[in-house]
Amino acid sequence: QVQLVESGGGLVQPGGSLRLSCAASGIATSVNTILWYRQPPGKQREFIAYITRIGNTNYADSVKGRFTISRDNAKNTVYLQMSSLKPEDTAVYYCSALSFWGQGTQVTVSS
Repeated sequence: QVQLVESGGGLVQPGGSLRLSCAASGIATSVNTILWYRQPPGKQREFIAYITRIGNTNYADSVKGRFTISRDNAKNTVYLQMSSLKPEDTAVYYCSALSFWGQGTQVTVSS
């Protein structure tokens, strides 16, 4: 049974940083592409970043240069390091793999 569990969300001031985690079970993060998405309030879910099994990464233009995706195969966990956060980054953040989704973690950027 595949499970993805996001954590690390919270309230942060503009310009701050957060690191989200996506802990996987039932699949290996080392051999699967893991993606991060977000859904801002009242908007559709949007792609943020992915990391492939060979470590290639890709980012949405809106977060390029501010967010970094990485993984720890020993912990079977993928991370999303978010820096220089803006109010428009406020959203529920989800990780996904093989058409499975986590429950999401709320990130709120506000002063």
